[in-house]
Amino acid sequence: MSYNLFTNIESCYVDVPQLLFYSHVPTVVIGLLVGFFVFFKNRQDISAKILFYLTLLFSVWSLLDIITWMSHDGRLISLSWIFIYLFEALVFAYSLYFVYVFVKQKDASLTKKIIVALFLLPIIIFGSSKYSVEYFDIASCEPIQGNLIYYLYFFEIIFSVFIITFLIKSYIQSVEESRKKILYLSVGIILFLLAFSWTNIVGNLTTNWEITQYGLFGMPVFMAFLAYLIVRYKAFNIKLIGAQALVVSLIILVGSQFFFIQNNTNRILTGVTLALIIGFGWILIKSIRLEVQRKEQLQEMSDKLAQANDQLRTLDNAKSEFISIASHQLRTPLTAIKGFISLLLEGSYGKIDEKPKDIINKVYQSNERLIDLVEDLLSLSRIESGRMEYKFEKVKMEDVCQEVYDTFVIRAKERNLDFDFVLPKKPLTEAMTDRLKIREIVSNLVDNAIKYTPKGGVKLKVTKEKEGIRVAVTDTGIGVPEEEKPYLFSKFSRGKDITRLNTGGTGLGLHVGKRMIEDLHGKLWVESKGEGRGSTFFVEVPFEVSDKE
Repeated sequence: MSYNLFTNIESCYVDVPQLLFYSHVPTVVIGLLVGFFVFFKNRQDISAKILFYLTLLFSVWSLLDIITWMSHDGRLISLSWIFIYLFEALVFAYSLYFVYVFVKQKDASLTKKIIVALFLLPIIIFGSSKYSVEYFDIASCEPIQGNLIYYLYFFEIIFSVFIITFLIKSYIQSVEESRKKILYLSVGIILFLLAFSWTNIVGNLTTNWEITQYGLFGMPVFMAFLAYLIVRYKAFNIKLIGAQALVVSLIILVGSQFFFIQNNTNRILTGVTLALIIGFGWILIKSIRLEVQRKEQLQEMSDKLAQANDQLRTLDNAKSEFISIASHQLRTPLTAIKGFISLLLEGSYGKIDEKPKDIINKVYQSNERLIDLVEDLLSLSRIESGRMEYKFEKVKMEDVCQEVYDTFVIRAKERNLDFDFVLPKKPLTEAMTDRLKIREIVSNLVDNAIKYTPKGGVKLKVTKEKEGIRVAVTDTGIGVPEEEKPYLFSKFSRGKDITRLNTGGTGLGLHVGKRMIEDLHGKLWVESKGEGRGSTFFVEVPFEVSDKE
């Protein structure tokens, strides 16, 4: 028998599945909460907007499905079935839209939107015709579906294929970090659509409609994967959602128990449990929010510090470049001055009386200090800018130290200091280093030892150690107080006694020497028993330089 769809049928009754509210209410609430939260936290992100619309469409579909089960009015049931077609198709269309925008990070073109609209057009046109609902079966209290249902299944299969194909292609073409995001998104959206679609298809083919209730659990699974993407990879630029999603999910799960409770005792216990979860959940979220805020503040300070470091590095490079240019310009005239003063002192321009000669000699010494300063500045500039060149070769350290000894032995005698040179009885193994640079370093240490030793002597000793050749320069001078050791090798650093005994020092020699020896893969350090008790400076160069270094 046929019935007029909207006039002859007033009411009917069906058995409501026990799982109905448990499958619809929690899934809808979880979907809406995540969708609204993502949208509220990042309103400018188009993927966040699409996700919110997707959860909203799913929620409307769930409401319509509840009406088909709960309503006694056959007219309302039939009307709900008509709209279920449209909203079910829109869920799949927006799922494809969301996947595309999330992966591509841009909106879909107008052409792609028109193509999707063309697929939806038959459902919109024939949704209110007999192709949608042929008639209402009062015996079973359900509308008899028309042939449009088969187009809907075709629509869902086609869009599922589109989504899976697009995700596989994007996964293959993306970089490693993006692949993980696409993988988690793929698993979540595919599980959601398969559960949502195929349970409906199976229910329709077998007329076992209760199986469709299980399909809705795909939505919280999808939301769980999205929550993981947000927590792990900061998707949608959102933080804190992990704890909030956990607390809300617990509230929903415990609250949903009220639909099944049969006695007041269980209602009270469930109510107390729900209250405790709400209270502790609020405390948890509040503490995590404070922690996130602190991390954000620390990150902001770190970014500002990094920016300031970049600016300082730029200024330091500019300073080094200026020093390099200035030093090069100073070197030529200072060398010329040294040459002319030498000619004056040697009498090339005539005999000079003792008094003017003494003054010219002081000028010569001051010029020498300027030349040393310029050389130190040039070396420092090259080291800091990475332009210092080193020539690694096999070097006999005995020969290098012998040259240094021959250079300074006369100066030590002029200051009434003993100068001893101690060599091992057996020939030493050759060291791998830069001959000129290591000679400059040892020379500077011996020069300092002579300058800062008022009486006593200096000893230059060469020994073979486990990993290389060690040169020790020991003096009986002013020593190094313990508190000054950390700053001794710093740039322009000079101790108070050093300043008193030698006002011409620049505080660059030890710093440049340490930087050089480190570039040569060696070590430079000092040992001293304290102020006025002398000191020993050690230089150690390796036998070989490994490829790692």
